[in-house]
Amino acid sequence: MDTIEEMLSMLLDGAVETLDISPHLHQLAVDKYEEVGAWLAEHGTPDWRIYPQGSFRLGTVVRPNTPTGEYDIDLVCWLPIAKESITQAELKERVGRMLHAFVRWKQRQGHGDGPASCKATRRCWTLGYPDDGFHLDVLPTIPDPAVPPTGILLTDKQLRAWQHSNPIGYATWFQLRSQLDRHLVEAKRHANVADVPDWDVRTTLQRLVQVLKWHAMLYFANDPDNRPPSILITTLAARAYAGEHDLFTGTRNVLHGMGNFVENRHGRWWVPNPAHEEENFADKWNEYPERREAFIRWHTDLSIVLDDLVQLQRKGLHVLATRMSESFTSDAVQRSVQRYGERLRQQTTTGALRMGVGGLLTTTTAGPRVRQHTFHGQHTDPRG
Repeated sequence: MDTIEEMLSMLLDGAVETLDISPHLHQLAVDKYEEVGAWLAEHGTPDWRIYPQGSFRLGTVVRPNTPTGEYDIDLVCWLPIAKESITQAELKERVGRMLHAFVRWKQRQGHGDGPASCKATRRCWTLGYPDDGFHLDVLPTIPDPAVPPTGILLTDKQLRAWQHSNPIGYATWFQLRSQLDRHLVEAKRHANVADVPDWDVRTTLQRLVQVLKWHAMLYFANDPDNRPPSILITTLAARAYAGEHDLFTGTRNVLHGMGNFVENRHGRWWVPNPAHEEENFADKWNEYPERREAFIRWHTDLSIVLDDLVQLQRKGLHVLATRMSESFTSDAVQRSVQRYGERLRQQTTTGALRMGVGGLLTTTTAGPRVRQHTFHGQHTDPRG
């Protein structure tokens, strides 16, 4: 008989799974960016490289709540050029020129599977594949000599100085945090790795990051400027994750601990990139204080939602689903409920499940009740 935490974990996991990128679409995106990378190596120089970064590399993609529902896939375009020999604008223009040439080449060849468009944004070039349900954001970068071998310097048309990052180093760190779940480690140890690729095995940390991003996407649907960056949510969640295997309990515990990893460095809010200390994922909080306030409101709202769900322990599946649908995508929740209901029916038929007198479940309400967090920061400036 499932506890309330186990039941809510399965409902959340089943719902967020429907918003994840499918294996077919994942492979299609890989094929597309490998094609771009091969063309750039052939027509640019062999040293050019393209590789994924962000949620696509981390396995925490969530389908956007937009009319098109296109997945946003972030890529790094790396050129082995010293920063002294090129400007940000020149790098951005050089990569864009090659990407436009790739689009024209695909069109001349009569290939209907090429990008429909190539547009410049603040930092990237966006290759559109609307018929496939995603677009590729290609970020022009060069090596960062201060952080070898994977540190990068990237362009930003609104900032004069080169920006620092290290997506490969970050992904390695995130993977290590995911492996705190000993259940997953043991499962992989006994699995046939050829039959169960790493990408197909979602860890608890990956799933709970998806839950947090999903709720934030909906919470800020009408206020996108104040929505916390995905990398900020992911970093705080991974910092606070303690290896829980249960998704619901892990999500509540992470919410409880996230504030412990927000620093205040001499009056500036700071959440460092664990793979590059000079990169601050909370930098916008200093420029726009309302964004920190919005983060706190979102954090409090989600904490209340999860607390409310625990209090519905004997109300039945439909009541839980109704409350969950108020804060999450209703169709995704309902699909998860249908799958869970089918599982219960199968267990009842086989005699594996017995109903309690007071409802569907018994419960052990493990996990802390999440307090409201003001995110004051670990290192408070004594001057205030």
